Amino acid sequence: MKIINLTYSLIFFCSIIESYSQNPIVPNQGLNDPHIHIFKDTAYVYASHDKSADNKEFVMEDWWVWSSPDLVNWTKRSVLNPKDTYIGKDFQSCWATDVGQKNGKYYWYFSESNQQTGVVVGDSPVGPWKEPLGKPLLTSDLTPTDEYDMAIFEDDGVHYIIFGVWDYYIAKLNDDMISLAETPRKIVITNPRGPYNLDGKNLEKPTDDKPFLHKYNNKYYLSWGCFYAMSDNVYGPYDYKDVIINKESFAKGYDAPTWPTGFLQGRHGSFFEWHNQWYYAYCDMSQTGNRYFRDTFISYIHYKDNGEIAPIRVDGVGVANYLASSTSIEFEDYFKSDGFVKKEFQNGFVVETIAKKSYLCFPNIKVDRDYTKLKLRLIAPMGGRFLISIHQKQDNKQLIGKKQFELKPSIKSEEIVIDLKSIQDKVDFIFTIETINNSNKLQLDSYSFIR
Repeated sequence: MKIINLTYSLIFFCSIIESYSQNPIVPNQGLNDPHIHIFKDTAYVYASHDKSADNKEFVMEDWWVWSSPDLVNWTKRSVLNPKDTYIGKDFQSCWATDVGQKNGKYYWYFSESNQQTGVVVGDSPVGPWKEPLGKPLLTSDLTPTDEYDMAIFEDDGVHYIIFGVWDYYIAKLNDDMISLAETPRKIVITNPRGPYNLDGKNLEKPTDDKPFLHKYNNKYYLSWGCFYAMSDNVYGPYDYKDVIINKESFAKGYDAPTWPTGFLQGRHGSFFEWHNQWYYAYCDMSQTGNRYFRDTFISYIHYKDNGEIAPIRVDGVGVANYLASSTSIEFEDYFKSDGFVKKEFQNGFVVETIAKKSYLCFPNIKVDRDYTKLKLRLIAPMGGRFLISIHQKQDNKQLIGKKQFELKPSIKSEEIVIDLKSIQDKVDFIFTIETINNSNKLQLDSYSFIR
């Protein structure tokens, strides 16, 4: 792995983050059913839009695109009105949406209520958009399921569309991205569960709507909300595994109110990767109190060594920003890394060095008091000598802490303390970890600020 001069790249990414934010990512706007994609090192969320906090039913009159350079600051970039598509008129059932990119063009797919799927095309991630077909791409008589709530999945240059409710179908797209290359195939899921099928006995509604597909470490993950299944083949069959939200996931004030069948319902969303970190973007109603006026949250995703997904954390801090007043900050919750891999450790995770010099970026750490030291929990299974440097990016690169140390071989975590120069308000940390006179690995568990 090449990691030459990546310190400056990490510093740049930290420096663009200018404000402190939280979940939901766009409060009080009704942004929901989020599908986040990274284009040209910018995050774009393609989403549905609940019209009003006063909604008594789903009133969704258009589709939205918002973008962010950092997952913290979001700007509305594009609005797609149904009258500018084959629908040709005002419409109140603009349901879930997704996007694909090929040969410099962007294809934005949208649900016509729970019946059909259309597509528009643009020369940029935010349009302007043109209607290429004048009719639906997926018609209501195509399969035994309903052809809506699609997801677009790209695998080695080939794009697939996945759609449906209760039963899901998948089909390869042609190179033009606006026609099917094959007849849709039903996806087989063994022992599925869902918000209406928690015990596995509801054969009529075994899963949910809003499927999504992503790939990690050569495994395919088919998800519907917070439920997921895994396969070695994109077409399946898929083995149901688990949910990624449990009762312990919630911070205080984020566990209620929720949907009629409980907190596992309504978590429509998407998985995405950026800067060697994985995330889950999903619907939430705990802050609006109205299931018809939903928010979008983002949480970190961590994969266990066996490929299964650990339960997420649902809170107001969100991602890519941190609280110095926290009991601890987990190293696996970085914004950007080079020269590290995540590994399971006890009941959580660590990041482990895989290079002589490795880097971690933690931008936008909110500091609410004077801190003079940083306490780190580390593990060195083979022992060794190491050097940790901490830089802060404000007007200029600034070294605010540095320590060389030696650890004996151990599978237990040890603590080291690094003196810090004066910090205040908000800091952006770049950790540089170097191995000295050895190639042994260092595992980083967590860090905390002390006075």
